Amino acid sequence: MKKNALLKGTLLLTAAGVASRCIGFFYRIFLSRMFGAEGMGIYELINPITALIFSFCTAGIQSAISKFVAAEPEKDGKPNRLRILLTGMSLSGALSLLCAVFVYRQADLISGALLSEPRCAPLLRIVSLSFPAACIHSCINGYFYGIKKAGLPAFCQLFEQCFRVGSVFFFWSYAQQNQISFSIAVAAVGLVIGEFASMLAGIPIALLHFSTVFCAAQPSVTPYRRVAARILLFALPLSANRVCLHLLGAVESARIPVSLQRFGYTPGQAISIYGIFTGMAMTCILFPSALTNSISVLLMPLIAEADARRNSGAIRSYLRKSIRGCLLMGLTCLSLFFLCADFIGTTLFGSALAGSFIRTLSFLCPFLYLNTMLFSILNGLGKTGLTFLFNIVSLLIRIAFVFFAIPCFGIQALFAGMLFGQIFSTLCCLLCLKKYRYL
Repeated sequence: MKKNALLKGTLLLTAAGVASRCIGFFYRIFLSRMFGAEGMGIYELINPITALIFSFCTAGIQSAISKFVAAEPEKDGKPNRLRILLTGMSLSGALSLLCAVFVYRQADLISGALLSEPRCAPLLRIVSLSFPAACIHSCINGYFYGIKKAGLPAFCQLFEQCFRVGSVFFFWSYAQQNQISFSIAVAAVGLVIGEFASMLAGIPIALLHFSTVFCAAQPSVTPYRRVAARILLFALPLSANRVCLHLLGAVESARIPVSLQRFGYTPGQAISIYGIFTGMAMTCILFPSALTNSISVLLMPLIAEADARRNSGAIRSYLRKSIRGCLLMGLTCLSLFFLCADFIGTTLFGSALAGSFIRTLSFLCPFLYLNTMLFSILNGLGKTGLTFLFNIVSLLIRIAFVFFAIPCFGIQALFAGMLFGQIFSTLCCLLCLKKYRYL
């Protein structure tokens, strides 16, 4: 039954993820054609900031909701599950509102001091409006991951992408008909619309799911204060992990154009190269991760449940299958990207440099996809402190290359740092999980 739940959920999330990635892939092509590599670079610079805010407000809480909901008994456990969801949403919603106000008011400071690109300020103000909606629907998704029903998260994922892309195309068509010019900021508007659309789609379905709880007499349930304490106790280390990672990631992203300028590029060229790297090449490399992300999200509550029951055999089985599947997928993608890099770069993005980047980055695939799964397993086992440590050290390796190697060797130094960081994480995870005899 659990295997069927994992398989069904994986298929749903993978189908939605692949469809969403396909839409997003062609959307990136459209944006690159409309606004060029420099426009893409400006837009991509705000992504580490939004990821940082999301990790602070929601990432750990969403995982806590999934874990504790999965641990509740299927029979008579719905009232407690509702309290877990409502408590998580309250905590995440309050944090997101505070962050939205802060980013909106301090957008100029963030753009100038952290990103070194003042043109990012208008985009940050627009994107800040999406924080509360993103946190609410992420908590709802975390609940449905916990009960192993991936239909709603899959639907919301695709719904959000369709509204995001559809709204931008609508604005573009209107502007074309009325001869109005617009900037890359329209992509930030589309992001806000997509997040609100996903939230508005998820709330009614969640209410319908809990309708029997609202109508029935309530049995004895865990007090909200105790639920909040449990969520925070689990979420804080994981959130600290994500916040530190994304804070360092924001520093890394902001530093790449600066280091490229020290290597010899003009500011415009440096932003353009950054846009090609993040908006084109990494988009391709991360495209297949729709599968690994789907499995990892659903795998964590299964690992947590097996760990709670001390079922080492189930953990061993999940681990073995994850490693074999990710290695097979990673090596296949490495071969495809390496051989087709020039076609993807020149034909789809109109950039020979993007093709060169894709070929070099293809060597990340086996380690990148495998680490997604291994970190999810460690989190399911409650070893969030180890995932924090491994991620931090891996990112520090990359940042060292950004600060000290890019000014001497150019963008290829970044690729080397990413590869070494991923290899380090893989080896550390496998070492920690060796007692399960995964091979």
